Amino acid sequence: MSSSTGNKFKVQIFGQSHSEAIGVVIDSVPAGIRLDAEFIGKFMKRRAPGKNKLSTPRKEADIPEIISGLVDGVTCGAPVCAVIRNTNVHSSDYDFLKDHPRPSHSDYPAYIKYSGFNDIRGGGQFSGRLTAPLCFAGAVAMQILKDKGVEIKAHVYSVNGVYDEPFNPLSVQPDDLTEKEIPVLNDEKGRLMAEKITLARQAGDSVGGIIECAVSGVPAGLGDPMFDGIENIISRNVFAVPAVKGIEFGSGFSSSEKLGSENNDNYIIKDGKIVTETNNSGGIAGGITTGMPVIFRAAVKPTASIAKKQRTVSLSEMQETDLEIKGRHDPCIAIRAVPVIEACAAITFADLMI
Repeated sequence: MSSSTGNKFKVQIFGQSHSEAIGVVIDSVPAGIRLDAEFIGKFMKRRAPGKNKLSTPRKEADIPEIISGLVDGVTCGAPVCAVIRNTNVHSSDYDFLKDHPRPSHSDYPAYIKYSGFNDIRGGGQFSGRLTAPLCFAGAVAMQILKDKGVEIKAHVYSVNGVYDEPFNPLSVQPDDLTEKEIPVLNDEKGRLMAEKITLARQAGDSVGGIIECAVSGVPAGLGDPMFDGIENIISRNVFAVPAVKGIEFGSGFSSSEKLGSENNDNYIIKDGKIVTETNNSGGIAGGITTGMPVIFRAAVKPTASIAKKQRTVSLSEMQETDLEIKGRHDPCIAIRAVPVIEACAAITFADLMI
């Protein structure tokens, strides 16, 4: 099923942006884990809308109701199911769009695939709103991984041409970025990013960005060659985030411009362990983890819903027309997508390490 992922740590997302609720079912969660409600709440709050002028003004509490899988707050081996109520919906904003597909949205292909019965409100099942239950699953996965010494963190690497400092690929910094308006390593770069986002919002436009994610504490030997390589699995889960349009690992596309002698990661012995001198491979070789931090970057497109006048068609009249999108939208999706990318990494490695 397209709404499911995982072999051992199985995650299935359900709901639509303006349905009564959205949610997730997680199968094969080990019994005996006391879920930290405070940690889950803080993690999901980072993704929640309506926090500041850099995000959509739609306000949702995003408080998960866990309806199965726990006994006195401890997992019991049954599937963990959580629902999140949709309380702040403006479905009338989408009446006009039923007949006028928005540029770079799923509206038109979904209209064709589902014979016109697709839920257009807020993007329906294609909405970034569905990343809220994904974050719940990620928060659960992180608690499993914490006991295994695995840590996941991400930051905004770039916004509209403004670049933050990259993670140290050999030893990821322990900085806590979660309380920052824009999670960056260099606060001055964050200020410049905020300026870019504000200018785009004021112009009725939007900007894209890149999110860099690091997974440290991963043992060597996870993954398989060919179709079940670590890159394959991470990519499958990361591309579940609606706005993601690209991904690279380690030196990524820049490796195509290097010599082999520049890009190869030489093996050395440090503190009695075999490590690599560099980490251009992003902690993965042959689809299998090397024991170095797994580093990847996800490209997030500019928000497709913008206030500027655009061109579209009337599906019923088969005529071209203008479109002005109303409603509440993020001027830069990349900011709130940071914990979502962390969640994608978490469910990937939980599935591999259970």
